[in-house]
Amino acid sequence: MKEEFTKYERARIIGARALQIAMGAPILLKMKKEDFERMKYNPINIARKEFEEGILPLSVKRPFPEKSKK
Repeated sequence: MKEEFTKYERARIIGARALQIAMGAPILLKMKKEDFERMKYNPINIARKEFEEGILPLSVKRPFPEKSKK
């Protein structure tokens, strides 16, 4: 089941993962050195690629709307 994200959720997920990568977290993709060079070792590009592959260990919690009490 592929989950749909809003553009805000997508930006938040990629940004959070890019920060983790920049701080030294292990990269979850198996890529060649040439691939990293093509991405210019940019954490945002790496995080975007991980997001597109669907291997990020991050989730989104959405609150359910509360029922109105009438």
